[in-house]
Amino acid sequence: MKTFPKIAKFPSAEGGLRAVVERAPQAEALAASWIGRVRPFALQVYILRRRIATGAVALLAGWLFIHVMFGANGMVVYRQKHAEYLELQKKIGQVQQENERYMQQIQGLKSNQTAIEKEAREQLGYAKPGEYVYVPPAPGKPAVPPANHSAKK
Repeated sequence: MKTFPKIAKFPSAEGGLRAVVERAPQAEALAASWIGRVRPFALQVYILRRRIATGAVALLAGWLFIHVMFGANGMVVYRQKHAEYLELQKKIGQVQQENERYMQQIQGLKSNQTAIEKEAREQLGYAKPGEYVYVPPAPGKPAVPPANHSAKK
């Protein structure tokens, strides 16, 4: 069987108060030494409090400026997105004009007999009697000079 370590008894209320009273001079001495060490630093902080506050505000303003300019939704990103937006608006305008042109061409092919005739003549190569149709020659392969193997010996 295992043995359990001795359990310490808590002192009674009177015993605890007696222990505090016995150690009070040591606690006061420790507090006095801490105050002696901290007081010059606290006095310097108190004297320089305005400079410290000004520096803290300047750091906060600098951080805020950097965050606003270069953050995830900062001015740099905003300008890039705005330029992209303007470019897309321009493309939308061009596509709408092209769409309108196609719609007019479709309407013309549906209703205008001369437009139908012109399209048939261009796409199918038809000609009226007495007309000549010029068909450009198919692009040929460019002449490649023969490989010179004189370097291989």
